[in-house]
Amino acid sequence: MLVKVFGSAVHGVDAITITIEVDTPGGKTDYVIVGLPDNAVKESIERIISAIKNVGFERPRMKVVVNMAPADIKKVGAAYDLPIAIGWLAASDQLASEELGQYIMMGELSLDGSLQPVKGALPIAIQARKEQFKGLILPKANAREAALVNNLDVYGVEHISEVIGFFNKTTELKPVTVNTREEFFDAQAHFEFDFNDVKGQENVKRALEIAAAGGHNAILIGPPGAGKTMLAKRLPTILPPLTLHEALETTKIHSVAGKLAFNTSLIAQRPFRSPHHTISDVALVGGGGTPQPGEISLAHNGVLFLDELPEFKRTVLEVMRQPMEERRVSISRAKVSIDFPASFMLIASMNPCPCGYFNHPEKECTCAPPIVQRYLNKVSGPLLDRIDLHVEVTPVSFNELSSKQTSEPSVDIRDRVIKARELQAKRFEDQTGIYCNAQMSSRQLKEICTINAVGQTLLKTAMDRLNLSARAYDRILKVSRTIADLADSADIKPEHLAEAIQYRSLDREGWAG
Repeated sequence: MLVKVFGSAVHGVDAITITIEVDTPGGKTDYVIVGLPDNAVKESIERIISAIKNVGFERPRMKVVVNMAPADIKKVGAAYDLPIAIGWLAASDQLASEELGQYIMMGELSLDGSLQPVKGALPIAIQARKEQFKGLILPKANAREAALVNNLDVYGVEHISEVIGFFNKTTELKPVTVNTREEFFDAQAHFEFDFNDVKGQENVKRALEIAAAGGHNAILIGPPGAGKTMLAKRLPTILPPLTLHEALETTKIHSVAGKLAFNTSLIAQRPFRSPHHTISDVALVGGGGTPQPGEISLAHNGVLFLDELPEFKRTVLEVMRQPMEERRVSISRAKVSIDFPASFMLIASMNPCPCGYFNHPEKECTCAPPIVQRYLNKVSGPLLDRIDLHVEVTPVSFNELSSKQTSEPSVDIRDRVIKARELQAKRFEDQTGIYCNAQMSSRQLKEICTINAVGQTLLKTAMDRLNLSARAYDRILKVSRTIADLADSADIKPEHLAEAIQYRSLDREGWAG
């Protein structure tokens, strides 16, 4: 008897429906799986036999051939256990097969028949609805994630016996329902951190507000203990809230990577990723034998924080350059090419020198000038070229630390950021793929960031006196446009330019002495 069941393969951040054909052509007992399965799929035979026996059914006493089509796509992982097992039972007349073609099934089987979670439930559900399947059956731990997709019945099950009972009409399964919008908007306002925890550092808070308002990359430079990491962790609290589209896109990436927490539905807050400086190239940008999203894709629509930037391997930092420009990363292999989204804000921090106390107001630096320069040179010019704001962080005084005066909360800063982003959304409404000032091209820069004669003189003087590099020019104009947006000013005024100029510390020739 020939039976067809359906599963799904995750390809990048999308899914492809897999037709699993199970046939019993006759002959001595044997179990064969074809269609480019990997070792995990081939090993499913032993798991399926044990699971079937342990729930009271007989393993087929005949030759069983399983074909997974299309055969040119590699089938990876143990998530095909459930559809193959159901196909076996239907092909051996132990399960009714009339409705099998209306459902996609995925799940890894334990030997007792219970189901383990799988990766990529959300893109699988999206593809199932697109191809007009009636429902999706998968482990209970993935059900809320998949239930985000409307017009599709999603059944979360804990044991294969529930699936067998469902098709044999002896067990009733209820679809999982999630009130997506209500849960999403409720979770958006709850943050673990807040800017009112930070004492002093008003200049750094202002710089991060500008970065958030324009989507600018920033680097924080200061001695140990000055609060660089503390400030960076609070940046997501002032970014504009995720839209439903952004949240769905972000959740898909985390789903494919298997990074969603148990029983999670939609990611409601912008991601904040902070990889350790020992990270490899592949872990940062993505890849591997079966390409998986890296940290830059997991930070999509959020913040990638690189603490102690010069300690990262140079090759790791250099592979970020192209994704930062294109806002996506292409993973190419001999037989496959996959694109992962990677639109993130880069926030980096670093000490000004190996000992950490160069330019410190009180402690003396013990590093010779060539050592300081060598330390700064670990971060390449092309990477710094993609960072708009260079912010010097100084230690907080005792009086500021012990003050009982509360700082401005994140919610107030966020309101100003949202207003500035609304201005930018209106400005770029006719431009595809551009949403904030940091994404402006050189041509748009000339059209949008016009400055008057006074501003031209100020910028020329600053570049001459501070020995600013030529690459600083565009960055200053972009940042000054964002400062003008925060001030609700249609024009870039000299004071906006003056503030933007001070955020180019590392462009000053001889900054390191």
